[in-house]
Amino acid sequence: MMLYVDNFADDLKGVAKKIDYFIECGVNYVHLMPLLESPKEHSDGGYAVADFRKVQPELGTIDDLCALTDLCHKNNISCCLDFVMNHTSDEHAWAKAARSGDKDARSRYFFYDSWDIPNTYEQTVPQVFPTTAPGNFTKLDDNSIVMTTFYPYQWDLNYANPMVFNDMTENMLFLANAGLDVIRLDAVPYIWKELGTTCRNLPQVHTIVRLMRMICEIVCPSVLLLGEVVMEPSKVVPYFGTIDKPECNMLYNVTTMASTWNTIATRDVRLLDRQMKQLAELPKNYVFLNYLRCHDDIGWGLDYSWLNTLKMEEAPHKKYLNDYFTGKLAGSVSRGELYNDDPVLQDARLCGTTASLCGVESALWDKDDEALELALAADIMLHAYMFTQSGIPVIYSGDEVGQLNNYMYHADINKKFDSRYLHRGKFDWKLAEKRKDENSYQGKIFNALRKLETVRAKNDVFKANAEFHSAETGSDNVLGIYRKYAGQELLALFNFCSEKRSLKIDRNYTDLIKDRYITNKVIELRPYGFVWALLK
Repeated sequence: MMLYVDNFADDLKGVAKKIDYFIECGVNYVHLMPLLESPKEHSDGGYAVADFRKVQPELGTIDDLCALTDLCHKNNISCCLDFVMNHTSDEHAWAKAARSGDKDARSRYFFYDSWDIPNTYEQTVPQVFPTTAPGNFTKLDDNSIVMTTFYPYQWDLNYANPMVFNDMTENMLFLANAGLDVIRLDAVPYIWKELGTTCRNLPQVHTIVRLMRMICEIVCPSVLLLGEVVMEPSKVVPYFGTIDKPECNMLYNVTTMASTWNTIATRDVRLLDRQMKQLAELPKNYVFLNYLRCHDDIGWGLDYSWLNTLKMEEAPHKKYLNDYFTGKLAGSVSRGELYNDDPVLQDARLCGTTASLCGVESALWDKDDEALELALAADIMLHAYMFTQSGIPVIYSGDEVGQLNNYMYHADINKKFDSRYLHRGKFDWKLAEKRKDENSYQGKIFNALRKLETVRAKNDVFKANAEFHSAETGSDNVLGIYRKYAGQELLALFNFCSEKRSLKIDRNYTDLIKDRYITNKVIELRPYGFVWALLK
């Protein structure tokens, strides 16, 4: 489970008091979103770190963090924290010294006296946020210019300076000493800059990650590195390294996440099926974290060269997806908002909770019970699909009780320009209490997810090293996944459309969710239905 400490339980001590909730949810891995000291006005959700050794005061102290990780370990729960390694806040001690003219401090960043070199960089380096933070450099009050790939208040670190690597590695080990089991390397593809390149995924990045992996294996061998690589598949997989030279222990399955939502909007599983085929070809020791959404936006980094063969061109298809998920398209039940909507590039990304994107919010607003049941079915089916993939399933806090979009961020001066806060709302503990009512939509989602988790844990066929591949279903609306392990065979089917679908099967099976032995040779899938069929 991923969560913001303040949104979930106010502070670190509050999170510690909710340990029983994690156990009730079946959670054994907690990803604490950025909580280190950062300026309130320019924090970027905690990704502009001013001090790597201090917790944000309102959240607690390093001692509180250590106490929480210790408590989690006693309850067999691992803890993860983001390590923002590409940049610091402009309020970091190094940045303050650099601003005052300290040459050593300036050498930790990319400082220039004129626009000559920055303008040369701009010729080849893409912009991350062309709408909200255009350009890759910022001019300071003293007329010097500093590299700021993400936001003007986030100064890029210069890893060509050995002091930077040494000090940042020491900061990483400090977090390991605080009891973190997993260190999430934030924005890792960006950490090496070289003139005349895109400054993305350069060979030196892999060298640095490899060095960090070696250091962890020597100093703290139980600590795992999780790489945040939000790129196309060809750029993601190399961050696992090789058998002889491993890099990250785990990576996010970002492409599958985006392809999953594409399938909800198009009701066409062919792209997702292609994605499953690609994953099946990877070595079994490649561990992915699978998720439906996270704290960030959903970007449409799909395989457009292949989609073109289905007559789906990039620009109009992205517009279709964004219109669908913002409810602008006729018949759409989704409710989301766009992020970084650039009318020129037409490359907007999407924000929204899983429940709101599946239609729970619009059904409640319309008081349409039939639409609500359909939305809940879609929500639960998506989670079942996520749990069927090989790797580690991760849910964002609130999704286990169908939390909806929070539009209150529009009234917050520090948040209203960032639509990602739409799905970063405060956890509503009063509504969460309804999980105990099996007739409430919160209870239906919560109990369905607990059932999925329980069944998944009991059956070895879900193990990460099981054989798996996509299964032909004969329908563009139904995705099939086959898994095999130690004599167990699973056929999982997922209906991505709002109409019933029937598929023939030539073997008897046990429906793992209903715990019933089935001899009928036709599987009936209700709208947005699924089945975990253990073959006999």
